[in-house]
Amino acid sequence: MRRRTIQEEEKVADLTPMLDVVFIMLIFFIVTATFIKETGVEVNRPDTKTAEMKKTVSLLVGVGADSGIWIDKKKVDIRNVRPTMERLHAENPKGGLVIQADSISKVEKVLAIMDAARQIGITQVAIASEEN
Repeated sequence: MRRRTIQEEEKVADLTPMLDVVFIMLIFFIVTATFIKETGVEVNRPDTKTAEMKKTVSLLVGVGADSGIWIDKKKVDIRNVRPTMERLHAENPKGGLVIQADSISKVEKVLAIMDAARQIGITQVAIASEEN
């Protein structure tokens, strides 16, 4: 009879390489993930038949049913729309602006947002709608 030594009985697989791979994959998915931007207000977008999907959106502005303006989940006064948009656009200047306006909101608010966008140099401006 042969006696086993303690070292032979306690063989354990080294999990360090597997954990390294898991952490690298986790970092990869976090970096490449696209996060959904929200305005901070629930809107009923108007229906349309010619809606197109925008791929690069750096700025999302919402106009609620009460014509309140929401940017980055915060209600913004009309006088502060341009500075707020300018700051957010400077962080990511590649994309355009999408305005999510409620179907019963005032057109004046949407036009004021579009005017502020033109003043800071945003040329890609779109209004969000529902596909019919």
